Amino acid sequence: MTDRPSDDTSGTPRRTPHYVNREAWDPYVSERLTADQEKYYMAGQWKLMWWRFRRHRPAVAAMIFLALMYFTTLISEWIAPYDLHARHSGYIFAPPQSVHLFHEGKFVGPFVYALKTTRDLETLQRIYTPDPTKPMPLRFFCSGAPYEFWGLVHGHFHFVCPPRGGQFFWLGTDRLGRDMFSRIVYAARISLTIGIIGIALSFALALILGGLAGYYGGWVDNVVQRLTEIIKSFPHLPLWLALSAALPITWSPLLIYFGITIILALLDWPSLGRAVRSKLLSLREEDYALAAQMMGAKPGRIIGRHLLPGFMSHLIASATLSIPSMILAETALSFLGLGLRPPITSWGVLLNEATDINVVAVNWWLMLPVVPVILVILAYQFMGDGMRDAADPYA
Repeated sequence: MTDRPSDDTSGTPRRTPHYVNREAWDPYVSERLTADQEKYYMAGQWKLMWWRFRRHRPAVAAMIFLALMYFTTLISEWIAPYDLHARHSGYIFAPPQSVHLFHEGKFVGPFVYALKTTRDLETLQRIYTPDPTKPMPLRFFCSGAPYEFWGLVHGHFHFVCPPRGGQFFWLGTDRLGRDMFSRIVYAARISLTIGIIGIALSFALALILGGLAGYYGGWVDNVVQRLTEIIKSFPHLPLWLALSAALPITWSPLLIYFGITIILALLDWPSLGRAVRSKLLSLREEDYALAAQMMGAKPGRIIGRHLLPGFMSHLIASATLSIPSMILAETALSFLGLGLRPPITSWGVLLNEATDINVVAVNWWLMLPVVPVILVILAYQFMGDGMRDAADPYA
């Protein structure tokens, strides 16, 4: 650091500091800065969205959690220790078993204690007590109960199996002695996919009807808007109940599944369709849209190639926030007994067994299927918030 004299307004000399960088000059620093700036300014819309989304830590964590949840639906047979409909008549309403690692101060590994069954002579209820003298180690990556993988291939491989000569009910059993953990794992396949399929149908309806209303306007817009207002004027829950009750009871479980999915999609598209319509009303007057129209492009190409991609990120964020409502709708309908019905198993169907308050007061573990519902809904909300913020990468 060196000093150099200077004069202020009064004429009195003063000294100001002068800093000198003594580090060696790197001629490539400016080039690297220019490359980083060029990488940012030349990035496309989706890459900018991804960079901005990654900075939203809760959204990233929620996306990883949802990815794991959907991955488990592909291998439900491997995760569940028992078959979906396997019954254990000797363990009706058995409470959850705790997993231990140490027995009498010694490390044994993951194990459960054997259950001793007695009966209350006054209430005639079964009473289950763990036997601390009989530790039963769990088996991992083992051969267990047979199953048909996705109903196509026979198999018997499981990640975890009950102890030899014992039982493993991590989340207890229901009124028929069926393992609750296995049923929750299998039910995730239905509850999670119904939201994805439903939002795909709803998304397609919103793009088609909203796009036509926004691009053509006039009587087409009037018809679509009146249809939207009619659908939105009905209370959703009574309408869901009426349409679900109208499904024939003679339908197979697969048809009931698709019927509920279509009902949810038909009632969910108006909000997204209005967003598409309002956006296209403003974008159809842009120069690039008018230029494509003057060059002879058909309306379908103008809408799909030029108009929709301009705000597709916002539509995806909105659709992500709509998936939880479909999952909740299916859960509510199945809980009331008007949605999916056995033998199809969803989280709502499992909760239907907890409608009796007396059963819940005694066998509280029957309410455990509500836990994955809450976690999935929260994860979708966090991920939707992150995607909504990332939809405007220049903000």
